[in-house]
Amino acid sequence: MSEQSIPQVAHYERAPETKEEIEYAVVPIIDFANVHTPEGRAQLAPQVRDAMRTYGFMCIVNHGLTQAQNDRMIDIADVPFSAVPADEQARFVTTTRELGEWKGYKPRQYWHVDNGVHDQIHHYMVVHPNFGQHHPGAVQPFLTEIHAFMEYNHFNVLHPVLQLLALGLELPEETFVEQHPFGAKGLTVLFAKYYPRTEEDELKTQNVWMKGHTDSGTITLLWSQPVIALQTLSPDGKWRFVKHVPNGIVWITYPPDLTSAEIALTAVHPTSIQIVNAGDAMEMLSGGYYKATIHRVFQPPPDQRGYTRLGLFYFAYSDGDVRLEPHGESPVLQRVGIVRRCKDEDAPTMAEFSSMRARTYGNLEAARKENGVSEQIVGGVVVRHYD
Repeated sequence: MSEQSIPQVAHYERAPETKEEIEYAVVPIIDFANVHTPEGRAQLAPQVRDAMRTYGFMCIVNHGLTQAQNDRMIDIADVPFSAVPADEQARFVTTTRELGEWKGYKPRQYWHVDNGVHDQIHHYMVVHPNFGQHHPGAVQPFLTEIHAFMEYNHFNVLHPVLQLLALGLELPEETFVEQHPFGAKGLTVLFAKYYPRTEEDELKTQNVWMKGHTDSGTITLLWSQPVIALQTLSPDGKWRFVKHVPNGIVWITYPPDLTSAEIALTAVHPTSIQIVNAGDAMEMLSGGYYKATIHRVFQPPPDQRGYTRLGLFYFAYSDGDVRLEPHGESPVLQRVGIVRRCKDEDAPTMAEFSSMRARTYGNLEAARKENGVSEQIVGGVVVRHYD
């Protein structure tokens, strides 16, 4: 990503880091310094396998993108919200509900959260240029950089993750890579700006900004930012915040069974931090071996309330015609067994499943369960939402 001849962009001032005492989730740290060598991948494969099998969640460091490049992308991410007038934004509103596509703006108050309260999350979604997306005038000067960022995520981070996941299943390491061509419909760079809510809305939703859910795709890449709001459902059934780790040493709470080698791995000096989680599609392709991460967005700690939260995401999907059925040829799955979300003959394609998930999320009232879990049937697959 060249830094020469780039357009000027207004600086987005991030919130200061919280000083509150918070019980953070355990997030395994994976060092990508040697991931582009066969030897490095062989060493990392068991770590990634265990992280994604136990937590469905991991934190990547030393992925190659500098903190300065990350900061630049955050500044660009604010352009669709701060530099585009409301009347122009209205011309680029997403057709998610109509066509199941993620492209353009998702306005605030688009999704129902709870008790009549709608979300305060503003999205701008950029898809692969092959799909002919039009953009507001203020965004157009930055498209080269946004597309380069998309390409970087895909080849420098996603592909190695997919290779490691395949190795963890004792499959040829290109198995998942071949199912994820660059340009597959659904691959999305998402800029998401979260706005503070009223006290009344917080009470009605029990401080939940976005219900607990799993993503519909295969892998989500989330670039760490300082407002503490992302929570993951830990293996012990408790919701815990995911710690923001800026440029510096990683500090994390260790579970009793973490080895000394794994603890040492967290003492690295990252260039910037990227959170990786598995989605429903990866859980289905892996026969339940890799768990889709249950996560939600929650009200930030007291000293960060009143600030906006600007998120930077890359959502990965397999090619649209890939049927979401398990890789039963995996020696691992043959040993441990396959957990299916639906019968193989009923498995939807990636395009079918992602489109249906996009159209229904936040728009349909799901059956409420006594334990606070709601369910929807999407393409023959049970999809759960967690209070």
